[in-house]
Amino acid sequence: MSAIVDMAVTALTEKLDGGTFDAGSVKFQIEDEGAVMMDSDGVRADDGEADCTLIADAETFQEILSGELNPTAAFMGGKLKVEGNMGLAMQLGSALG
Repeated sequence: MSAIVDMAVTALTEKLDGGTFDAGSVKFQIEDEGAVMMDSDGVRADDGEADCTLIADAETFQEILSGELNPTAAFMGGKLKVEGNMGLAMQLGSALG
């Protein structure tokens, strides 16, 4: 597992109240690094099937997790791709605040 994936798991766990996301399963696919799964079981490094997949490079994910980049702005600017349930991606944006 890469240091970027480790950092993402830690940051997402801290941002989520209780460390879980009960609305469904979301996968963060970090280009050239790996994947992070978030669901009712918690946050972990995992490349399994998900209801919604967010795809971006490591720099974009770091900016989103640090609060420097708004996820909606990243999507509208073409830095973040969303596959699957778009409504779930919007819920996640609200949960990460």
